[in-house]
Amino acid sequence: QVQALESEGGVAQPRGSLRRSCTASGFTNRYYTTAWFRQAPGKEREGIACIDVSDSSTEYADSVNGRFIITNDHAKNTVYLEMNNLKPEDPGLYYCAVNLLQDLSLNSKEYDYWGRGTQITVSS
Repeated sequence: QVQALESEGGVAQPRGSLRRSCTASGFTNRYYTTAWFRQAPGKEREGIACIDVSDSSTEYADSVNGRFIITNDHAKNTVYLEMNNLKPEDPGLYYCAVNLLQDLSLNSKEYDYWGRGTQITVSS
């Protein structure tokens, strides 16, 4: 079955950086879209970045644009989220999700396959 597996969570200081990966498996589509979402306690899940692996086109939420970078290693079916200049509002449970219809979107309803989530902490 289709799976999306995030790398382990991490801790960084304010203004620090973290890089996390998401590996997709269980399908034969060469082209698809992978997105990262996050959810802080008491808040709704927020789509923050997505990438169409066919052409590496990307979309970012305003909250992370200019700080986070999403990239793709097509040969490894792995997408990376590089988080820079981390802020106090960035901590939460980060999920990756896969859309096999190749629609670039930050809407969680467009994604059928989800990872279990990985905790990101920002603390001095």
